Amino acid sequence: MHFNNVCFKLDLDKRIRVSQPLTRGPSAFIPEKEVAQANTVDERTNFLVEEYSTSGRLDNITQVMSLHTQYLESFLRSQFYMLRMDGPLPLPHRHYIAIMAAARHQCSYLINMHVDEFLKTGGIAEWLNGLEYVPQRLKNLNEINKLLAHRPWLITKEHIQKLVKTGENNWSLPELVHAVVLLAHYHALASFVFGSGINPERDPEISNGFRLISVNNFCVCDLANDNNIENASLTGGNFGIVDSLSELEALMERMKRLQEEREDEEASQEEMTTRFEKEKKESLFVVSGDTLHSFPHSDFEDDMIITSDVSRYIEDPGFGYEDFARRGEEHLPTFRAQDYTWENHGFSLVNRLYSDIGHLLDEKFRMVYNLTYNTMATHEDVDTTMLRRALFNYVHCMFGIRYDDYDYGEVNQLLERSLKVYIKTVTCYPERTTKRMYDSYWRQFKHSEKVHVNLLLMEARMQAELLYALRAITRHLT
Repeated sequence: MHFNNVCFKLDLDKRIRVSQPLTRGPSAFIPEKEVAQANTVDERTNFLVEEYSTSGRLDNITQVMSLHTQYLESFLRSQFYMLRMDGPLPLPHRHYIAIMAAARHQCSYLINMHVDEFLKTGGIAEWLNGLEYVPQRLKNLNEINKLLAHRPWLITKEHIQKLVKTGENNWSLPELVHAVVLLAHYHALASFVFGSGINPERDPEISNGFRLISVNNFCVCDLANDNNIENASLTGGNFGIVDSLSELEALMERMKRLQEEREDEEASQEEMTTRFEKEKKESLFVVSGDTLHSFPHSDFEDDMIITSDVSRYIEDPGFGYEDFARRGEEHLPTFRAQDYTWENHGFSLVNRLYSDIGHLLDEKFRMVYNLTYNTMATHEDVDTTMLRRALFNYVHCMFGIRYDDYDYGEVNQLLERSLKVYIKTVTCYPERTTKRMYDSYWRQFKHSEKVHVNLLLMEARMQAELLYALRAITRHLT
């Protein structure tokens, strides 16, 4: 690929250098005109940006999310609240925590955005040289940042106690809840950025007056475009329209059959447990073994190169997601959803310690879970509840969270293999997502429907992280 390699040597520029993509528009995966159409007709989006955007501009994330304006409003309101409204943490700290979170997935898009915001809100420029320049208190968030991002089930009340009982550097519980909400939000948003192929901003307004520089060694758009700009035609080489049409019909048929079976018979609790365990174990093989045969290895290097630009904001860069159901390891207890739910436990704890954010998050979770236009590709008047639930619960399954009242057999029926590969990549290793993965599932569906999938994955991931962190905080309090 060719890039505009204009290089300036600027000591003051703390942004991560990224190559300018050759695809136009906000996303490398979605044709520009599809997103543009949504933005021109919707004055509501412009109003929301004026009201709730911290940068005051219609950035690429917002443009892609504006395919779902109802959701966008919930998203922007909650993000604005955690970044700008009254809360336990000083404004610059909020943006620095966002940088630390985004760095776990090498998400230069979000890092750059918050480097700018950090400086605009009065942050100390020296902190942008890396973690050794920040107060010990912020540095102490490293462990929980790492665990939340990659293996949230390992978080215990001991981690919480360590943070709230460290003498002069201790965190108050309200501050810690604010930090945890920010970390979970930006880990999940990194999934959305990579899953939707969000392009770097074309002409960023940099607070310190410098233009974005490009570099060769860390290239977001290589991942986005599979090193192949000609790959822009949306159908994969071997797939004809006929195949993908029959794939759509088959999915609708399976939904109908499951609905009928559900009405006919209830599976026993034991059977439900068995199906969950089976799905959890099967998720091991998604993206580990035969994925590498379906996607060339160059798309999927295990050892991603992390540039010093990014690694300065994290410790233990090699620490990543490991399957909850690892073979041959000690059996980790499944998180039974009804023992600690968002609705009955997490929500009230968050609201108590960091007022109002609970309501805003709750509205956002409900919004994405219930969002529907009753369409599937070319079909109208379709009840997609079953499909939305399968997507949400599959993400939670990979994080070891089980719903007793859910039949995990449905996940296998409804989510084809290429979709499972995509979900697991976007949720667990977002920086490895490629355009080919995005294109390979639901080939007859509209881009807006795939963006809806990404919103569901993002919120399911955020909720999973919050449940583990908030459960640990609750245990610390009891």
